[in-house]
Amino acid sequence: EGLDPVRKRPGMYIGSTGLAGLHHLIWEVVDNSVDEAMAGNGDRIVVILHKDGSVEVRDQGRGIPVDPFKDGPHKGRSALEVVLTETNAGGKFDGGSYKVSGGLHGVGASVVTGLSTRLDAEVWRGGRRHALSLRLVKNRNGSSTPGVLAEPLRDVGPAKTKGTTGTIIRFWPDLSLFSDEQGVAFTKPQWSTRMIAERFRHKSFVHPGLTFELRDERDPANPVVTEWCSQGGVADLV
Repeated sequence: EGLDPVRKRPGMYIGSTGLAGLHHLIWEVVDNSVDEAMAGNGDRIVVILHKDGSVEVRDQGRGIPVDPFKDGPHKGRSALEVVLTETNAGGKFDGGSYKVSGGLHGVGASVVTGLSTRLDAEVWRGGRRHALSLRLVKNRNGSSTPGVLAEPLRDVGPAKTKGTTGTIIRFWPDLSLFSDEQGVAFTKPQWSTRMIAERFRHKSFVHPGLTFELRDERDPANPVVTEWCSQGGVADLV
């Protein structure tokens, strides 16, 4: 339980602590959005690379539920908080949320929370916008506790357009857990537009009609926007 095991053995959850593992954080969040699209909710997923090193993923899905659990071990906590802070708590584990699923192993956003210094979430659902913020807290004994509520779930206003739904996840990876091939810790996120482009190109063929949009805003004066969408799917690839 909890996210401590994720920080102790990150490679077991994301494959490596190198460049591939760093990018796997994006894939986990994106795959949750793809699952929503595969279930018929939304046709566009947007990934934004921010100047401060964070990554934002937006989708047009139903929005992660925000209602509190009425009973069980998570009684009183919102479903959004549990999904973001507990492994094995996502929709892939209840057997009925998705007929098909594109994620690697279903631990999803909680692992991203565990390996980040900060994660902000905003959900558009039921005509309202709900938000919460999680932080990595350093303890006096030198250890760290990820996924601590810095700003609890709150209603931040009406959705900008009636009927609009979706989820926005923005995270700041904990660079102390990632290193290059020589074992030197990253001093800044080494996001590769080439790796992301290759991933999105392939996924566009697997999910025809779904648009993947990448916005590289690390240089605010010269933002670069690229889209991938295939109507014919695998036939287009062939």
